[in-house]
Amino acid sequence: MSSARQVTADWARVFTGFTAWRSLRLVRRIGPVLQGITLDRSGAGDAYHPTAHLHALTRPFPVVTLGLDQRLSGASGMPEAVRFARHAADFPAAAERLAAQSVLPLRESPTVAEIVRALQNRATAHRTKGWPPAVQVVEDAVLVSAAVADRELIGSSLDLARQLSRTWSSGRLPLDWPGTDAWLAALERRAADPDALAAVVAGQIAVHGLAKVRTAA
Repeated sequence: MSSARQVTADWARVFTGFTAWRSLRLVRRIGPVLQGITLDRSGAGDAYHPTAHLHALTRPFPVVTLGLDQRLSGASGMPEAVRFARHAADFPAAAERLAAQSVLPLRESPTVAEIVRALQNRATAHRTKGWPPAVQVVEDAVLVSAAVADRELIGSSLDLARQLSRTWSSGRLPLDWPGTDAWLAALERRAADPDALAAVVAGQIAVHGLAKVRTAA
């Protein structure tokens, strides 16, 4: 039976661009974003689900979230777990499959532009698939773009925010939703203040103990 410590070390050895941040959690920082691989324990605790994910550091938040999460899936499309008892034998193939399935590269570092496009695509998918409005995903796309001062990305992300927000059903929006116009105006103000965003990112790095995490060039 492999321990959580051994499992974490083995995955960190395969994905060398990531830091073993906590038990069963690998992360690396790409500008204002964390890219992670979480080895999420199963309900019974005898297996783990390899999951690729993102977390934007551009908003104050008490935990590192599993945004854009992609759990390892089998041939049937169902989530696939690796049993701790079979970790040594099964994890190399599981790591290869997770890298192949991930929308964003895990071997090499994705660019911020690739990350923003992935956020935009996820937000659009929420609408086309009838999922709840992707308010936070849209905000992340705008604020991550603004944090790196990429005017083209800021423009395309704000355009998407305007387009999608006009289609969101009020009954599915957060209870504290201020109204579409007010939300868009506030988002534009936040995007226009890169110094404030930089302060938020620095604060989140400190809060979550990320100072020694590997940072992509």
